[in-house]
Amino acid sequence: MAQNQNATESALEIDRLATQLAKDPHSKVFMPLAEEYGKVGMWQEAAGVLEDGLKLYPGFITAMVALGRAYDHMGQATKAKAILEESVKVSPENLRAHRTLIKIYTSQGLNESALQSCAVILAVNPRDEEALSVQSTLSGPLKQKKELGRPKPAAPVTRNLSAQEASTAPDLPVSTPPEPEVASADPLGGTPVLMETALPTQDQAGERLAVPEPDSHATDTVTMSPPSPHAGAVAQMEVWLRTIKSRRRDRNTANESHHKIS
Repeated sequence: MAQNQNATESALEIDRLATQLAKDPHSKVFMPLAEEYGKVGMWQEAAGVLEDGLKLYPGFITAMVALGRAYDHMGQATKAKAILEESVKVSPENLRAHRTLIKIYTSQGLNESALQSCAVILAVNPRDEEALSVQSTLSGPLKQKKELGRPKPAAPVTRNLSAQEASTAPDLPVSTPPEPEVASADPLGGTPVLMETALPTQDQAGERLAVPEPDSHATDTVTMSPPSPHAGAVAQMEVWLRTIKSRRRDRNTANESHHKIS
């Protein structure tokens, strides 16, 4: 009975306001007319009246918020979000706009934006039950999502080699002192000969120390070395050495004879 009475009253009020708007299209009576349409669920009629009114009064925040709510009830979330976001730019503390935006943001999974709208409402009314409920519901999953997306610190690397790894690990290079002797092979006989590694200190004129000549009375025996690639050259050198020794003997003998005669 009461419901039918309210419906009748709303119908009479809509008829009165529509007649008044028709007489004066520039009147702001379109706002109460849109509200009456909304009360009876005539959201398409409410949106049409509000769109026409905003053409005459652009930037009318109350009409923009009412149009956003009408779009939301019509299932046009994209259009509703666009006009409501535009309205809160002009009027950041419009609580009706933020309430509708919270509903749209939550349905679209935009939890951070929903929490921002909750914060605006709670800044004005810290005991707002609806905003507190949404904030409590969304804060936990959002915090967990941020923690999951945060990179974990790398674990410290420890170098504890097992016995098997230590046995297979490559040895580090160990520095060794230089060899005290540097030897080179004789180009003819293959006999190793020490190379000169220091400058002469006693010969002031830069002359090399004389190499003692072999004793003329020394044995002509030549120690045979193992066969080498230069065996032919060694044999030739031995012949020359014998020839030199023989000539020296002859010269010494001649000198001794000359001294005796004189």
